[in-house]
Amino acid sequence: MNEPTAASLNGSSPGAVLRRYFFATRPRFFPASALPVIAGTAWGAVYARRIDFVAAVLAMLATIAVHAASNVFNDVGDELNGTDVNNAKHIYPFTGGSRFIQNGVLTLEQMKRWAVALYAVGIVLGALLILHKGIGVLYLGLTGIALGMLYSLPVVQLSGRGVGEIAIAVAFGVLPVCGAAWLQSGVFDIAILLISIPISCWVAAILLINEVPDRVADKQAGKLTWPVRLGLAGTRWLYVSLHVIAAIASLLLVLQQVFPWWTLILPLALLTGGWRAGKTIINDDNAVLENGIKSTLAIHTAGALWLTIVILVTKL
Repeated sequence: MNEPTAASLNGSSPGAVLRRYFFATRPRFFPASALPVIAGTAWGAVYARRIDFVAAVLAMLATIAVHAASNVFNDVGDELNGTDVNNAKHIYPFTGGSRFIQNGVLTLEQMKRWAVALYAVGIVLGALLILHKGIGVLYLGLTGIALGMLYSLPVVQLSGRGVGEIAIAVAFGVLPVCGAAWLQSGVFDIAILLISIPISCWVAAILLINEVPDRVADKQAGKLTWPVRLGLAGTRWLYVSLHVIAAIASLLLVLQQVFPWWTLILPLALLTGGWRAGKTIINDDNAVLENGIKSTLAIHTAGALWLTIVILVTKL
C-alpha cells in the first residue's frame, strides 16, 4: 500500500477533509479495540441474561474514539521526539505511524488539535455512559485515556520505558474486555479476567512485532522499546512467550470448567501460528517482517472472535 501524500488526500470539500482526518486515525487498527469490547459484552450479556444495547453501543463508540485519539497523539509524540521523521525502515501502514505529518498531509498542530477533539468525543460519550450506568464508568474511562496519553506523552512516554507493551495489553485487553462485561452484568470475576488475558497477549504481540522494524529509529530517539533492549533474538522469544501465555490462559479456562475442552482447538492452532510468525523476527527483511505482522493481526482477530463465539455457543 502506498503511503499517504498531500496530493493523494487533497481537496477542500467536506468529504475530502473528512477522509483526510479519518485516515489519520489509522482505522486499520480499530479491531484491536472493538473486538475486546464485543467479547466482553458477550460475556456480560450472557451472564445477565439480557443485553443493554445502549451501554454496548456507547462503550464501543467511546473505546474507538479514545483509540483513534491515542493513535493520533502517538503520531504527535513520535514527531516531537524525532522517531518517525528518522524512521527509514518503517513498514507502512503497520509501523512508523500514519506518516501524515512526515508526508505533509496534516501539520503537527493540526494533528494535535485532532487528537484533542477525538479525546473530547470520547469524554462526551463516556459522560453519557456514566449517566446511563453510574460513576464506575468514570474510573474505566480515566484509566483508558491515561494509558493512551501516557504511552506517547514525551515527558512520560511509557512506550520507551519498557512498560509500553503492558500498558497496551491493559488498555486493549483487560480494560475493554472486563469493562464491557461489567457494564452488562455489574460483575467482575476470575472467568472474565482469564478471558481477557489471551486478548491482552495477542494485542501486546501486535505492538511488539510492529516495533521491530522501527527499533533503529527508536534507539536514536531514546525510545527504548523491548526490541531495542533485547535485539532480534530476545524479542523473538518474548513474542513467542506472549502466545504461550495466551494458550495457557485458554487452558485454565478449560480446567476451571468455564469452557469445554474443544474450545482449545483454535488457541492451540493460534499458538502454532504465533510460533511461525515469531520466526519472521530474524533479520531486517521488511518483506518477511510484514508477513509476520499480518499473521499477528490475523491471530488477534481470529482469537477474539473465537472467544466471542465460544461464549455465545457454550453459555447461551
